[in-house]
Amino acid sequence: MSNQQQYSGRSAFDIPTSNVMTQLPTQFFATLVQNVNREIASGHDVINLGQGNPDTPTPPHIVRTLQESAENPLYHKYSPFSGHAFLKEAIAKRYKEDYNVDLDPETEVAILFGGKTGLVQLPQVLLNPGDVCLVPDPGYPDYWSGVALAKAHMSFMPLLESNAFLPDYEAISDEVRDKAKLMYLNYPNNPTSVIAPLSFYEETVEFAIRNKIVVASDFAYGAIGFDGHRPVSFLQAPGAKEVGIEFYTLSKTYNMAGWRVGFALGNAEIISKINLLQDHIYVSLFGGIQAAAAAALTSSQQCVTDLVARYESRRNALYEALSSIGWQASKPGGSFFSWLPVPSGFTSSEFADLLLREAKVAVAPGIGFGTHGEGYVRAGLLSDEKRLEEAARRIGKLNLFK
Repeated sequence: MSNQQQYSGRSAFDIPTSNVMTQLPTQFFATLVQNVNREIASGHDVINLGQGNPDTPTPPHIVRTLQESAENPLYHKYSPFSGHAFLKEAIAKRYKEDYNVDLDPETEVAILFGGKTGLVQLPQVLLNPGDVCLVPDPGYPDYWSGVALAKAHMSFMPLLESNAFLPDYEAISDEVRDKAKLMYLNYPNNPTSVIAPLSFYEETVEFAIRNKIVVASDFAYGAIGFDGHRPVSFLQAPGAKEVGIEFYTLSKTYNMAGWRVGFALGNAEIISKINLLQDHIYVSLFGGIQAAAAAALTSSQQCVTDLVARYESRRNALYEALSSIGWQASKPGGSFFSWLPVPSGFTSSEFADLLLREAKVAVAPGIGFGTHGEGYVRAGLLSDEKRLEEAARRIGKLNLFK
């Protein structure tokens, strides 16, 4: 074999690919990012409302804690596999103060490499190939990834405006109920931005017990509620810890998306399974990051109050601007997203493409979140008021809303 052949960078034989890799869903946001970057590379000023990446920095006191902790030799060693006790105690304290939920830090809290990691891992610890998972439609696409990796099947629960974007459990067939072993929920919801009442979670617990279905509540936007309303935690419902867990992340609450700190909370048996899987994959988060995360959770929460107020101010500015161009939509109850109806004559993808091409405004087409996302686009509140108002003005010039 010549050197050229040997070092061509190509394999000398066909590299195998597992079946599960070929069954993974397409990463929807990768295409969105490519389209936006193409416009920017062409010299256009794009207002990107399509992604969910917080636009303001992590509060300074959290950053300082990391800087100081990085010098601590204790954190230069491997962290305990399931994480430092002080961080688990901090999240338990925060849940008690915010939601009056009692958690045992040792048995009911698992530290995650970001909330997404736990959401994707959960089907792998609970489902066997062929099992059924109930998934919201529209919903966060990475739920699909976890189910695919477990070689399980999805059954979609439509989230319809006529039912306040909540799943209708009575509409789920007996056959699906019998086969389902896991269900994802997400409120405040991505992408619809609605919040769920406690009565819905009480109904969910009853449904889960009756049908022996584990509940996975994705509470990523749990700190972000508007008009004086704090979003309700699934774990506030009586019996919730008997049937499921909740995922919480510091990404949105404290603008720590790049830090990758999340938690699984609730049912001790499920938490132990998650920890067992993680024991085989990771050694826990860098100790300095754990110290900074604990500081975020236990210090003054004024930064969270200020953040929510900022998003609410942006929401109000955007919706006033949208109303001025004739684009009418219900205001978000929580999260940092807006769920906006597409004007007649367009699919969600066609409309999103038009806005990017003609107005240089990027939004996420609803179809990317599931079949029942068709007819909507998702816009983030992750730019300041002036940029949001400018986005509305650009869209208004297209004269699409008469």
